[in-house]
Amino acid sequence: MLESTRAVRIAAVVTAVAAITVAFGIRAVAGGQVFSNGALQQNSGTALYASAVYAGVVFLWPRMSPVAAGAWAIGWCWAIEAFQLTGVPHTLSQYSTVLRLIFGDAFDWVDVWWYPAGVIPLVLVEVLARTRGSRR
Repeated sequence: MLESTRAVRIAAVVTAVAAITVAFGIRAVAGGQVFSNGALQQNSGTALYASAVYAGVVFLWPRMSPVAAGAWAIGWCWAIEAFQLTGVPHTLSQYSTVLRLIFGDAFDWVDVWWYPAGVIPLVLVEVLARTRGSRR
């Protein structure tokens, strides 16, 4: 069991690094700026942020079911999006680039729909991987 937990955590780290790398890669190629607001950069960044959050949930709780981990990840993303309505993330983002990347800047209904787009494919991949692993 320890080896499977380790493998899940390694896969989670690889997934998070890949999501972040692809997000910054898209921004570098399409806009050239970290905080460019083109539709491609904004929407892909939102979905890939959610993918990284899902990977973080899986890393912290590797035995959690994929559906539960997906629900937690989407819930976290929606909570952060709602938090943006308070204006606190906007204020924090003026002091730290890292905080802006984590908490965002302003509420956007479009983001609410892009979070599941970043999580659901990973949930499906993990369900399939677990199904194949249990057959062996």
